[in-house]
Amino acid sequence: MLALGLWGLDRGGMWGDEGVTFMVGRRTVPQIWHLLHGVDAVHGLYYLLMHAVLTVHPGEVVLRLPSLCGAAATAGLVAALGTRLARPRVGLWAGLLYAITPLTGHYAQEGRSYALVAAGVAAATLLLVRALEGRSWWPYGAVLAVTFLLHEFAVLVLCAHAVTLAAERVRGAVWRGWIRAVGVAGGVLIPLVWVSERQSAQVAWLRVPDWDTTERLARDFLAVTPTGIVFWTSIALILIGLGAGRLTSVALPLLLLPPVILLSVSQFRPLFHERYVLYALAGAPLLVAAGADRVAGALRWLWLEGRGVSGGRGAEVERAVAEVGRRRELVGAVSGSGAGAGRGAGGDRTSGGGGGTGLDRTTEAGLGADRMAAPGAGARAGNRPPLDIDHAVPEPPTTHPNGPVHRSPRRPHRALRLHRLRSLRPHLLTLAGVLAVAIPFLHSLPAYRNDRSADRRPENLAAVAALVGREVRPGDPVLFLPSFWRVTASAYPGPFVGARDLALGESGARSGTLSGREVGPGELRARLAGVDRVWIVAQSNLLPSRWVPGDPTDRVKLDVVDAEFARRQEYVHGRVKLALYIRRMPPQDTPALTWPPASAATPAPPPPTPAPPPPRPTPR
Repeated sequence: MLALGLWGLDRGGMWGDEGVTFMVGRRTVPQIWHLLHGVDAVHGLYYLLMHAVLTVHPGEVVLRLPSLCGAAATAGLVAALGTRLARPRVGLWAGLLYAITPLTGHYAQEGRSYALVAAGVAAATLLLVRALEGRSWWPYGAVLAVTFLLHEFAVLVLCAHAVTLAAERVRGAVWRGWIRAVGVAGGVLIPLVWVSERQSAQVAWLRVPDWDTTERLARDFLAVTPTGIVFWTSIALILIGLGAGRLTSVALPLLLLPPVILLSVSQFRPLFHERYVLYALAGAPLLVAAGADRVAGALRWLWLEGRGVSGGRGAEVERAVAEVGRRRELVGAVSGSGAGAGRGAGGDRTSGGGGGTGLDRTTEAGLGADRMAAPGAGARAGNRPPLDIDHAVPEPPTTHPNGPVHRSPRRPHRALRLHRLRSLRPHLLTLAGVLAVAIPFLHSLPAYRNDRSADRRPENLAAVAALVGREVRPGDPVLFLPSFWRVTASAYPGPFVGARDLALGESGARSGTLSGREVGPGELRARLAGVDRVWIVAQSNLLPSRWVPGDPTDRVKLDVVDAEFARRQEYVHGRVKLALYIRRMPPQDTPALTWPPASAATPAPPPPTPAPPPPRPTPR
């Protein structure tokens, strides 16, 4: 994940939201605190973090490094969840799948908080699993509190965790510990919710999500590629992975509940955007990896059948494989039949339908470092020795089973060679899964390459600022419509040095706002009356437009420019454009001419036929 994120991290331009992060992060702590009282309180902790980061070096790469580190941490945490809930190869595959998902890579290179929120939710989920195994609840509550302060919509993960507890059928003491931890995190969140509710105008641009929004989210979440055989294979593996027991009870609620809840609420009050529930994406690679592991288990069972192991015994082997849950030395090997069935290490017995068990000692390499599943899925850990399916068919004895066993001199060497060969099979299976992950990555390589371009973002503020530096002359007046696009000058101030910001009354840092406080409508009209040309940095779908701004100063900008100025030049980059407007010349009346002069001595000829009036001057 770190390597993919570093690829193209310096794409040569910030877009609007990144410009806001860059602008606010370079303010002083008192100025940031002043800002949070009026706007963007939901990102307050993130802005304070970015202030510390940008103090080291203010630049685009440094701006995005916290998000990249958050994405890399999330990939590792997803792998840790898969290892703990299933087995190491499931964790490895899930972590790799998370790392190569295009949506993950997109937000890993955004100078915003969403990748860090995803890391916090993944860490809290892992701590939840540890708490269910008897660890303390307080680390879980502390991580939740910090994550909620990074973005309050992370609170929806509590619904997923509650469903996980219900699916695990935990005792009342566990519920009480969880409620106490959640209460601490919620107590930290309440003041933020109270302040941000008064700043809800910040999300007024959101619209009610429709079916296309839901379908796009599903394609971004449920598969590495949105179309084709890779997509449908991922969907099939997710469905197969639903039978993965404890992993399913953790991953499925995390994947579904936060997006479904936010989509449902947004039908009445629009609040949905995919980045607000990015953390839910962690559930999808876990289910895909679990499905792939179940398919591998079925293939292994077929291999055992081909080696002469009975169907019931093969099922026992696969069940044991699915239940193994700790790194330990594995003892025991399964045979097809024979007397003395069930004798293993320490005299424990296995439930194998009468099959005999010979003793063989191997390490976790023989089973891919498998891990124990939750209690209740068969025999509990420690009640019987794990089964090593790589030694499922020992060499048959040369005499009666009850007598002494004699083997030919060559058999031990052959058995040793078979042992070494079979011990490689789990590792080969894990490697095959890693190579399979490379297929969708290569399939999506053009999409990754395109996403590394600054033109793939909603706008490129660096390109607009470069145009300003090339086209705007010193002393030229500039307007920003709406005032939010003043973030262009805040992110790249150099090209705007010498230009006159006609509408600015007080800077954003002093006024506690994002874009500064502008002058009133009357004063702006007076300032515009004295200019014949003005550069406008505006949203690309404005001028001309039927949009009526809510801010009276913005309405004056639109009205005066539409009525008194004509567009001469225009440059568009995504959602923002730079345009030069020249004042229209007023029409001039041409005086009527008399010919010949009345004082001429010669008699006046008959009047000529009247000529049409001269054309009116065309506005420039």
